[in-house]
Amino acid sequence: METKKIAKIFKALSNPNRLELYLKIAEAHEASFKSGCECFVTDIIDCLNIGAPTISHHIKELANADLITTEKRGKFLICKVNEHLVAEVSEILTLKHPTE
Repeated sequence: METKKIAKIFKALSNPNRLELYLKIAEAHEASFKSGCECFVTDIIDCLNIGAPTISHHIKELANADLITTEKRGKFLICKVNEHLVAEVSEILTLKHPTE
């Protein structure tokens, strides 16, 4: 992974509100595997003390860094963690390379 891409990921997660939002999305993503249901952004907004326009901005930043993917369903927005990117970043942080 390129250094610029890694920096973009860490920059996206450097904002405390954005990091909290990402962790809530990741938590909901994990829970959806167990329950079989999907998590909508409206469910996450209730857990955070952040306004909807600010949440929208943070979601855009997380998506631009490829940390999440978004999907519109009618008037609802679903966010999912980009598991492939998480695995890549994990390998970098543990100093493991995919070929090892």
